[in-house]
Amino acid sequence: MKQSNNNVGSTQYQHLSLHSAPDNILWLTLDVANASANVLSPDVINELLRACDDIKQQNPAGLIICSGKRSGFIAGADVKVFVGISDRDTALSFIQLGHTLCNTIENLPMPTLAMVNGFCLGGGLELALACDYIIASDRPACKFGLPEVKLGIHPGFGGSVRSIRRMGILKAMPMMLTGRNLLGRQAAKLGLVDLCVPLRQLENTATQVIKAGYPARTPAKEKTAFKDKLLENPVARKLIANKMRATVSQHAKQAHYPAPYALIDVWEKYGSYDDAMYSAEAESVADLIQTDTAQNLVRVFFLQNRLKALGNKKLFTPKHVHVIGGGVMGGDIAAWCAMQGLRVTIQDMNTDALAKVIQRANTGFKRRYKGDKQRIMQAQDNLLPDLQGHGIAKADVIIEAIFENLEAKQSVFKEVEQRARSNAILATNTSSIQLHDIAQAMQQPERLVGLHFFNPVAKMPLLEIIYTPNITSKEALAYAQSFASHINKLPLPVVSSPGFLVNRILVPYLLEAVSLHQENVPAEIIDKAATDFGMPMGPLELADTVGLDICLHVGEILSETVGVSLPDALAKDVKNGLLGKKSGQGFYTWKKGKAIKNSKINWQGDTQKLEQRLINKLLDEAQKCLDEKLVGDADLLDAGTIFGTGFAPFRGGPMRYLKSQKHSSLS
Repeated sequence: MKQSNNNVGSTQYQHLSLHSAPDNILWLTLDVANASANVLSPDVINELLRACDDIKQQNPAGLIICSGKRSGFIAGADVKVFVGISDRDTALSFIQLGHTLCNTIENLPMPTLAMVNGFCLGGGLELALACDYIIASDRPACKFGLPEVKLGIHPGFGGSVRSIRRMGILKAMPMMLTGRNLLGRQAAKLGLVDLCVPLRQLENTATQVIKAGYPARTPAKEKTAFKDKLLENPVARKLIANKMRATVSQHAKQAHYPAPYALIDVWEKYGSYDDAMYSAEAESVADLIQTDTAQNLVRVFFLQNRLKALGNKKLFTPKHVHVIGGGVMGGDIAAWCAMQGLRVTIQDMNTDALAKVIQRANTGFKRRYKGDKQRIMQAQDNLLPDLQGHGIAKADVIIEAIFENLEAKQSVFKEVEQRARSNAILATNTSSIQLHDIAQAMQQPERLVGLHFFNPVAKMPLLEIIYTPNITSKEALAYAQSFASHINKLPLPVVSSPGFLVNRILVPYLLEAVSLHQENVPAEIIDKAATDFGMPMGPLELADTVGLDICLHVGEILSETVGVSLPDALAKDVKNGLLGKKSGQGFYTWKKGKAIKNSKINWQGDTQKLEQRLINKLLDEAQKCLDEKLVGDADLLDAGTIFGTGFAPFRGGPMRYLKSQKHSSLS
């Protein structure tokens, strides 16, 4: 910042500073003490309120609010406040404190502007919305969102009213109901922010906007566009609300995730211009935060943060990744690393395989970046085919992703170890072979780790970091976890064992579904029992998606070591070429990438018993994995199961769910 160093007002602040520039524009820099990111705790909010009193006394020409953190503007409200809340009044008091802050900022007598460089999420965006103007940088790290539904609540500091006021109901509500983030340019296009400019122009633009009142329109806190007002009448609200409920129901059931439905109810009843909606918003969040869903989702938030913290980005900075194996998984790993800004060489003896990798990757780049030619070209430039494996000698990370054959993998690492740099990470993406078996061919077996990615690589957040106790070096494990963070994956250390953690837990559940189908229970009914429990996809549809041949292969490995029974029908289907989605036929017929389901099946059985049979298989195996200490503790197991299998997040993970069931039976 170009501000002078004089602190305005007599108050000494712990979490912020006030500086006046020569043009009489006041800069409020938020820099929460002892934190890597700004969050709005009660202490921080109260300090901001005191600062507003000083600002009124100073009466500057304008106020610019910015962040002193490199990470971003404000990450949101302090989620720790919500942990274990059972007193509605406590929750409501905190929410109303946030309301007071945003209302105070909105009613300041001078022009106000939020200058955003980095993330601006949740309560942070709600604070920004209380300003007259929001200016953003065009950095990819600059993201806007109201992701509260992911915590089982919805915006509570007035954001539901102010976002609709700025954007209109048809743009604002989908953002809140999904919790999705917007890049700076997207946010500007949708009207959430006023301007998105290059970083070098950000500070000067903010100053000029305050001076000139640009854009030349009434600030966002004034009346909204006439066309949006037409949608505020009760008849239109009812029609729009019903449509929104129908859309939300396709992805989230109200019994499992009540927050988006509660937000729709509040808007349908009050619209977005009456003070009553501010009050109803606060009351609604106070009710939601006490629910099991919200408390479990808050727990999942902290589990995610714990996994993130396992990967220390400062440990090393990878620049070059070499992937061996041009199959679908190897190609997808290479493409993902290229999208994260790393130079990637991919090796395969088959030129046709490499051509398919590049073609598939380019399709993925275009789908992900949707017309952003610069980012598409950058990702394309990062990915290079490498027939001879010249990248091995230069790579910081070498990932083997060939077919599942022990001798072949041993041969690869015997050669790689000789050609690779002494400090390079040597990793296998095996999904079934023991690490120590592969490492027997190596001179330094302590260097080998497993990087077990999940399919589809671009969507699944978890990365199992496989290690062998007393063999894998602590340095290799730590570097692998660091690499996971650099490529935006959640690292989970798992002891090398058959199926590792996620497949070990998932396969018995899938095989139980196959057994039920073998007992003449329709696939649609089996899958519905699972989704009724809260799983994102039914087990048979998931098996088809993964590939029945892969399910059979992992099942055979587990059946030998942990006593999993293989249904006869599975081997028969694979022998007949019924492999699921990739062959077009499995438990379902697949057309254009979608399973064709019969919605009119009349089945008279007990779906509750089906649900219990399925979920109990998963829970039993999860308990065994914990007993065998495949991961450090129950929380890590829950995190791995949620982020690796999609286990119903609102239930908090299998171990959390088992604990809640025991409590329920005792009460």
